[in-house]
Amino acid sequence: MRKHVLGGVVGAAVAALVLAGCGGSPSTSTASASSDKAAKHAQSVYDQINGLTGEARTKKLVAMATKEGEFNLYTSNTDIQDIVDAFSDKYDIDVNVYRANSETVLQRVLQEAKASFQGADLIETNAGELNVMQSEGLLSDYTGALRDSVRPEGQKDGWTADRFNVFVVGWNSKLVKTPPTSLEDLADPKWKGKVSMEVGDVDWFAAMIKYYESKGMSEDDAIALFDKIAKNAKIVKGHTVQGELLSAGQFGVATSIYSHTVDKAEHEGAPVEWRSGSVQPVQPVVIRPNGAALVHNAKAPAAAMLFMDFLLTDGQKLLKDVYRIGSVPGQGDPLAGLETTTPPEKELLDDAEKWDGLYEKVTDGGVATGDQ
Repeated sequence: MRKHVLGGVVGAAVAALVLAGCGGSPSTSTASASSDKAAKHAQSVYDQINGLTGEARTKKLVAMATKEGEFNLYTSNTDIQDIVDAFSDKYDIDVNVYRANSETVLQRVLQEAKASFQGADLIETNAGELNVMQSEGLLSDYTGALRDSVRPEGQKDGWTADRFNVFVVGWNSKLVKTPPTSLEDLADPKWKGKVSMEVGDVDWFAAMIKYYESKGMSEDDAIALFDKIAKNAKIVKGHTVQGELLSAGQFGVATSIYSHTVDKAEHEGAPVEWRSGSVQPVQPVVIRPNGAALVHNAKAPAAAMLFMDFLLTDGQKLLKDVYRIGSVPGQGDPLAGLETTTPPEKELLDDAEKWDGLYEKVTDGGVATGDQ
């Protein structure tokens, strides 16, 4: 049995938050008072800036952020360093980066919040984890023209998308001469052993179940479709591993690989594609927002806001340079003309155990990589 992570980690993190809140001490009370004071200061900065736009906003932010001198960024983005370096070069402001997987970032943020410890000033990570932080009241609003330019799917309560992970059906062009035209194609027994599914892609799975329901399919029938696909599949853990194995020809098709993984590997010469010439991508593609959020008790709120503005301007080009899909559509939009769908974020947050359980049951029908 393979354990999925969405509900398990979120649930454990919230449980840890509750347990950490039991009891109290003078030092905890002092820290809490200090955190409250910091939160009032941070909010006053956010209020000053959120109503500004253009040059006036940037000028005021730069002046305030320069006095702060540095800020703390918590992120799960493996491609963040070039953006951090470019920001520091432009504004001469240091960025202290804590990078870990999204679940670990969430756990750290929740633990520090309960201890009234001022850690992150800005958090950049996945939708599910940001939604938990928002539900715990740890984030502050970011508004203005730059947020308004973000795709509607990325304008969330408490946070704003700076990039999207785009789940696509990718294939090895040496092994697959006639790519699938739909996800349903992969339920055909002829694909036995030629497909891969990723063990943690609960959000992709939930998005597709909801998509099929919107087209008139019952939930049971949609799950049955995934059961058939899983019977043809090798189950892998991690999108990086999935991409490496697809490039190496360990299977012909990946059901939910990241577009940037395929694009980067193709650019480096691997025989992989998710769209090519006259071959249309399998649709819909699932787009999951990954975003950034201001922390309610930030020590360096102005520097955090300046970096947030940077993410939605200069940072968008830097994301494109590493094959990521930014949140601000522009010329050459890679999603233009494609049918898209998004994970049901509220359901995944409110009923994580259901979705974890359903997807675990589905992927248990496949063959774990290394078990053959």
